Amino acid sequence: MDFSRVESGIPGLDKLLGGGIIEDSVILVTGETGTGKTILCSQFLWHGLKKGETCIFITLEEDPEDIKEDVRAFKWDLAKYEKKGLFRIIYHDPAQVNNLGSMIIDEIKNLKAKRLVIDSTSLIGLNMQEVSQIRKLLFNTINVIKKNKCTALITSEIPEGMRGLSKFGVEEFVVDGIIVLNYLEYAAGGLDRSLIIRKMRRTDHGKDIYPIEITSKGIVVKPVE
Repeated sequence: MDFSRVESGIPGLDKLLGGGIIEDSVILVTGETGTGKTILCSQFLWHGLKKGETCIFITLEEDPEDIKEDVRAFKWDLAKYEKKGLFRIIYHDPAQVNNLGSMIIDEIKNLKAKRLVIDSTSLIGLNMQEVSQIRKLLFNTINVIKKNKCTALITSEIPEGMRGLSKFGVEEFVVDGIIVLNYLEYAAGGLDRSLIIRKMRRTDHGKDIYPIEITSKGIVVKPVE
């Protein structure tokens, strides 16, 4: 069965995903601090904006102005699309995550958004005592995104030195796919970062460890030599 797919905007990645990310799916982008998660997600939105798609960036941690300024290093002028009404970047207080789903519904409908980023889900569990509560909230949030016909990337942090895939150990079970970003000392070509597609539903995806490079134009996935 063929599925409609969304271009990621990451050179070299879509080939490993069978042509792109399946439309209306939610993908977890995870890794330790400084591995490029926010860059990858911003690049995904930037590509959509250039294609005329409306996009939303929800940040639970960083100031929206800081994010816009950071990505200007790649010549991604998000403010230009914000002024045109094609893009919104929203800070959402992690202490108020219980209303995250309703906020997402409103924003997607108001903007008719096709792409969404939530950065980072690691903040969601700070005010919850039970992991089961975090999983339920994430599950409900992801269902809201999918029911509203939006393709999304959400991020999580892997604590330094841990072998898991996410901060709380539940994020990976409620998403359609997982992209893991790593520092890798001996990556092919001498690069110090790598990407692994750990899971991607309904997709015969690449199974190797792929070197990545953060260039002046964003992240590029290199072929395995």
